[in-house]
Amino acid sequence: MRQFLIVAALAAVLPALGACDQPAPWARAAVAPEPAKVAANLRPQVVRWSDEAGRFEINGAPLKAGRLWTFDGSTEGFMLTGGEALPAPAFGLDLRNLQADPMLRSPKGLELDGDRYSLVLVRLTRVRAGADWDGAVFYSTAAHRESGAFQAKPIAGANPAVGETVVLVYDMANLALGGEDWKSSLIDQIRLDTDDQAGGAFTIHQVAITENPGPVALAQAPAASTSLAAR
Repeated sequence: MRQFLIVAALAAVLPALGACDQPAPWARAAVAPEPAKVAANLRPQVVRWSDEAGRFEINGAPLKAGRLWTFDGSTEGFMLTGGEALPAPAFGLDLRNLQADPMLRSPKGLELDGDRYSLVLVRLTRVRAGADWDGAVFYSTAAHRESGAFQAKPIAGANPAVGETVVLVYDMANLALGGEDWKSSLIDQIRLDTDDQAGGAFTIHQVAITENPGPVALAQAPAASTSLAAR
């Protein structure tokens, strides 16, 4: 009888000891980890941003940047006249256009060789509808201030819809106005005008000034890709 009681007691204790190797139910994850955030409604373009590589690419080939801003919790010196520019909750720069003709300016003192770096890239998402899209980029040098005589319009990515993510591509080697002034200058500052009127809102994810692969490469059809995640 005594032997039977010992065996029974062991049978009751051993499963409980085995359970000690397992986490308590309250210690287990309540939900599965969230998948990586992938941008919805990306416009197909030859120039894209790669989160994996942390750079702009053209059909998968890197574009060497002279300046790159990613706005990770900071405005990085960018200022918006005619509205508000604040760090986005996750990554990026939130723009709220509160007055007509809002202007977003980079920091001064870029000292960029315009001949080497003649591609301006702005990756953004329109958050709220506005009126009268502009999209022009202006710039200043030691020889001149911002002027309507020296400007570029995007050759790709213009006028995004609400919720659409695009890369605004500016070929500064082929200005809308100003001839070859960019290429012959040391660039001090750039300025982006999104909408002409108040009301619109954007999140800017990245801005870069990079080497320019030329108009033929920029005009190519975009290669298919499923590996590009967006912030």
